[in-house]
Amino acid sequence: MKRLLSFFICFGILLFWSSCRNDFEFSPSTGNLEFAKDTIYLDTVFTNIGSSTYNLKVYNRSDDDIVIPTIQFENGINSFYRMNVDGQTGLEGEQEGKFFENVELLANDSLYIFIETTIDISSIGSFYNQFLYTDKILFDAGSNQQNVEVVTLVKDAIFIYPAKDEETNIIETLTFDVDGDGTPDETTLQGRFLDDSELTFTNNKPYVIYGYAGVAEGKTLTMQAGARVHFHADSGIIVTNNASLHINGAYSPNQETLDNEVILEGDRLEPLYEDIPGQWGTIWLYNGSDNNTINYATIKNATIGILAEGNQTSAEDKLTITNSQIYNVSSFGILGRATSITAENVVINNCGQSSFAGTFGGKYNFTHCTIANYWNSSFRDYPALLINDYFIDEDNTIFTNNLTAANFNNCIIYGNDNPEFTIEKQGSVFNYKFSNCLLRFNNETLADTENYNFDNVTHYENNRFNEDPDFEDPFENLMRIGEDSGAISINTITFGVESDILGASRLGAIDAGAYNRTSFDD
Repeated sequence: MKRLLSFFICFGILLFWSSCRNDFEFSPSTGNLEFAKDTIYLDTVFTNIGSSTYNLKVYNRSDDDIVIPTIQFENGINSFYRMNVDGQTGLEGEQEGKFFENVELLANDSLYIFIETTIDISSIGSFYNQFLYTDKILFDAGSNQQNVEVVTLVKDAIFIYPAKDEETNIIETLTFDVDGDGTPDETTLQGRFLDDSELTFTNNKPYVIYGYAGVAEGKTLTMQAGARVHFHADSGIIVTNNASLHINGAYSPNQETLDNEVILEGDRLEPLYEDIPGQWGTIWLYNGSDNNTINYATIKNATIGILAEGNQTSAEDKLTITNSQIYNVSSFGILGRATSITAENVVINNCGQSSFAGTFGGKYNFTHCTIANYWNSSFRDYPALLINDYFIDEDNTIFTNNLTAANFNNCIIYGNDNPEFTIEKQGSVFNYKFSNCLLRFNNETLADTENYNFDNVTHYENNRFNEDPDFEDPFENLMRIGEDSGAISINTITFGVESDILGASRLGAIDAGAYNRTSFDD
């Protein structure tokens, strides 16, 4: 009886409360909506590639519950934009995402509109490589109509992607001689080899690569000054046996736009993705590729910036890289395996593991390079610089290979960890030397051990330790050194690198690293 009485009391309260409510009576909007912004910029997208999702917040500041009769794009069903209003997709059919009716909005409340786009620049009839596409979101009509502009810059591009079997959805993979026995091997790498007509990347349009673009045996891929190359997730370039990569960038007077440099990065152009590591794979200089050259390139946001393997004893270096930058890489900036690399005026920074790792022996000569690591996105296991002459297989068997040379002249090797270089020796031939370098090393456990005897001029000569390099802003990859840098006037010998990465002459008492000292007000 008590339970029944309680039920009737609660029912009566609910009935009384609901009879007093009038907030289900919606009035038509009167053109007094407020918006978080009057223009939605969807930043830059490539033709036929979907954008990120952007949002617009709409406010009803009145004390009345209102209904918005219509929300639609000015271009109607022909709009390249699509939207979602508080989780709703609008009318069905061709108006889905384009047209909404009787959208309710409570008093002093708000709703979200989410906007995306995919635009085919050719369907706009544009004769240019980029086009500013605009539309408006219209709220209501007639005298009550309000609108918000929507703007997107669309870029045309050259797309390189593997074939796909429409029936099986199997994507083409690369087949080439992996083990050097002269017989092509099937791989699981999605991609295809470039046609002869595709072996020169110009600066006319950006290139967007899906999967791995392969350079076949005996071929050379050339990238001209000003080329822009964008990679989709898990994509990259692979240079196979007797093939070469030549990146022929040039100095750019405008350091903001880097017009003449070759820039290699991910295919997401929105500012949110500008500095996100690991968006694409790597530039893979496979065992057997040779005579690879890179000049004035910026390589960023990869998993491994450059992976170079083999050709340790070739007459020409596997890779010669000059006047270039590598940063925001989720693993290694440059990873060498039993290979040969010459680097001059190279800056590497912000890598999830080492900025440069010369592993399983090899031959490395770095001059006036800034090998730094100010990674702060997670814990890293390795220092900015790692040198070793071995690898360990799954059975814990150690294999060694000669380190014929690892010379670092007039370099800065620094970072936000300590120490920032590691020397690991297992074999008998292990030649390395640091000359006129600014080094970060302050470790009592390792100090004075065989590999870190800094009084041994065979391996260390005229170096400075643990002095502030006075970088402009290493966490933002601004690696110029200031007038208080410990790298200033470290030597009078340039080792043949007469200008810094910005083309300024090195005269008199010269500074370590890729940059001459500067005033940051310049």
